[in-house]
Amino acid sequence: MSRRVALVGVPTDIGAGHRGASMGPEALRVAGLGEALSARGLDVVDRGNLSGPRNPWQPPTEGYRHLPEVVEWNRMAMEAIAAELKQGNLPIMLGGDHCLAMGSITAIAAYCRDSGRKLRVIWLDAHADFNTSDITPSGNVHGMPVACLCGHGPKALTELGGSSPAITPDVVRQVGIRSVDAGEKKLVHEAGLDIYDMRYIDEVGMRRAMEEALSDLDDNTHLHVSFDVDFLDPEIAPGVGTTVPGGPNYREAQLCMEMIADTGKLASLDVVELNPAFDDHNRTAKLAVDLVESLFGKSTLMRA
Repeated sequence: MSRRVALVGVPTDIGAGHRGASMGPEALRVAGLGEALSARGLDVVDRGNLSGPRNPWQPPTEGYRHLPEVVEWNRMAMEAIAAELKQGNLPIMLGGDHCLAMGSITAIAAYCRDSGRKLRVIWLDAHADFNTSDITPSGNVHGMPVACLCGHGPKALTELGGSSPAITPDVVRQVGIRSVDAGEKKLVHEAGLDIYDMRYIDEVGMRRAMEEALSDLDDNTHLHVSFDVDFLDPEIAPGVGTTVPGGPNYREAQLCMEMIADTGKLASLDVVELNPAFDDHNRTAKLAVDLVESLFGKSTLMRA
C-alpha cells in the first residue's frame, strides 16, 4: 500500500435521483478525513475538487438522464485518478454519486493492464448498479456503473477509456446488496456477478462473506474498494439519497473494513453517495471517516 494518499473531490450529483451528493466531498473534509488519515501516518495530499458541468436536472433522454454531463464528469474523474496512480499515490475519490465509479475504475483497470497487475473490486453497496437504459425505472446513471464498466451501456461510457469493456464481471465482488430491480436481476445472473447479499451475510455472517470475497488475492493484486455509503443500514447512516433498510450494522461494517485492511492490498478507494442534505449534523460523514480509518488499519480490537 502506498503511504501517500491523494484526495480527489468530484462534487456532482449528475447521476443521482436526488440533489445533494455534490456536497459529499466537503462533508467528508469537515468530518476530518484528511486529518484522520494523517494521524494514521499517511502522507495526505488534498487535490481539492474537480470542476465540471452543472446538473441541469432534466428527465431522461433515450433512457439516460444527463448523459453528456455524466460522460464529462467521468472523463475528468478518470484522468484525475490516472494521474495519481501514475505518481504512485493511492487515490481516494470523494463523491459525488456512484456513477463516478465508471471514471475511477476505468482508470484503475487501465493502470492494472499497463502494469500487469490483477484487479479486484470490492463493491460495497445496497444496489447492484447493473441497470441499463432498457430496464432502468428512472434513467439515473448512478444505477448503471457496473453494467457500463462490464460493457453494457452507451458507447460514450463503455468506451470511456478507449476500449470496452473496462473490466469483466469476474473482477467484481459485491457486498451488502439488498435492492435489485427485476430486469436488473436477470442481467446480473446472466453476467455471473459474484454477490454477497444481505440474505447471505445474515446466513453465514460478515466474516465468512468477506473471507470469500477476498479469497485468491495475491501479491500482484490491486484491490479497489468502491464504498457507497448506502451500503450501511440507514439507522446508522441516514445521509444518503437512496436508503434501503436492512444493511450492515456498525460492527459488521467495521469487520468488513478491518478484513479488507488485513489483506494489505488496498490500492485505491471511492467514497460515494454521501448526501449531507439528508444527514443529521454530519453524522453519516463522521461514520464514513471512521470506517475509512479502519480500511487503513485502525482496529477496534485489543490484539497485539
